[in-house]
Amino acid sequence: MVRHELLTDSLTVPGPSPTVAGRPVHRVLHVVSNALPDVPAGYTIRTHGIVTAQRAAGLDPHVVTRLGFPVDIGVLGATRRVLVDGVPHHRLLPAARLPAPGRAHQERWVADLRALMHAIKPDLLHAHSVHANAQAALVVGRAEGLPVVYEVRGFLEETWRSRGEERRADSDFYRWSREAETACMAAADAVVTLAATMRAEIVSRGVDPAKVHVVPNAVGPAFTAPLPPRGAARRAVGLPQDATVFGTVTTLNAYEGVDTLVAAVSLLDDPHVRLLVVGGGPEEHRLRRLAEPLGERVVFAGRVPHAAVRQHLAALDVFCVPRRVTPATVLVPPLKSLEAMAGGRPVLASDLPPLVEQVQPGRFGAVARPDDPVAWAEAMSLLGYAPDDLRTMGERARAWIGEHRTWARAVGRYGEVYAHAVGIGPHPPTDTRGERERGC
Repeated sequence: MVRHELLTDSLTVPGPSPTVAGRPVHRVLHVVSNALPDVPAGYTIRTHGIVTAQRAAGLDPHVVTRLGFPVDIGVLGATRRVLVDGVPHHRLLPAARLPAPGRAHQERWVADLRALMHAIKPDLLHAHSVHANAQAALVVGRAEGLPVVYEVRGFLEETWRSRGEERRADSDFYRWSREAETACMAAADAVVTLAATMRAEIVSRGVDPAKVHVVPNAVGPAFTAPLPPRGAARRAVGLPQDATVFGTVTTLNAYEGVDTLVAAVSLLDDPHVRLLVVGGGPEEHRLRRLAEPLGERVVFAGRVPHAAVRQHLAALDVFCVPRRVTPATVLVPPLKSLEAMAGGRPVLASDLPPLVEQVQPGRFGAVARPDDPVAWAEAMSLLGYAPDDLRTMGERARAWIGEHRTWARAVGRYGEVYAHAVGIGPHPPTDTRGERERGC
């Protein structure tokens, strides 16, 4: 269990480091837990979207993964450097045995990160969840006179608590994780997060609101192109052409609530309603058993590569996000729903604050009470009888994503945050309410 032992009072000094003040940011070193091509997941896809868009905009982004990755997940032949779509990805791979988690591990991480920083000479360190990444970046940044941005993509302790009723807020792990995350937020020169709900949580912890900025999830160019033909997509997964197809693409964890979706389909006395579930995870076997009585009305496609997601989205009429109410889901938005919207698919989501913020009910889709199969069945029935509304909401969603939620657009927002962090720009606007009202 790693605590924030390396955080010292020197890390809480506000303002940019004097050695970089007034110098524009060109080379950015992103400090992350894991990355493509070894781990395809929402976390790594966001990193990839950010750095490829920064590279396209003329910046020089680099990525460094946690100490020992990806050898620590079994990729024994990993090299110390790999290019992913032109962006250098560095691996901190000790020649000797990796220290056990704890202070020695963190000190080795700091030493290796510092050596890499000397080699590539970045203008700014951009650490991304979790706090261990931020700890290493903050120690190196303060020692070397570099500003540090911490991107809070989730709340480690709340995600942990959301994965089991026995995981309590009064546990040592919860308390220590929360303390470490909050300390890193307070120590960073700027904090980036994904949604207004998350920003409000960070500010409630006593972090200076002037330095907390929202850069929402977005999509890359591949997702703004028209989807493949619906007919071929349905034939590929065994769905009839005349069906009304609801579906989701997700990791099958309990808090994703896919069992609510299966139960809702069972309540609908309509053989034309079908459900497509794409993804794998700890709940997959239980969900398959739950869906057995529905026969061919529920299709499980299993895990698919990220490049194949759009082929499956093309088969859908409505994308579904049936998340349960948990400490994490009431704060953190998913990425996959944006990818569906970019393809012109309306979204039916649980009535949770970050999803309401994303879906804007009536504009890009609808919401239903979480954990309530009856409410979901009613919402699905209403949408199924309004195909013209589905098309309108989907077209509206696709246009909005293309204009406001691309990584190319996000680069400008990051530029504002970086300029403020190094002391050459004003505070970027932090009024996310006004951002939502403008539709951006």
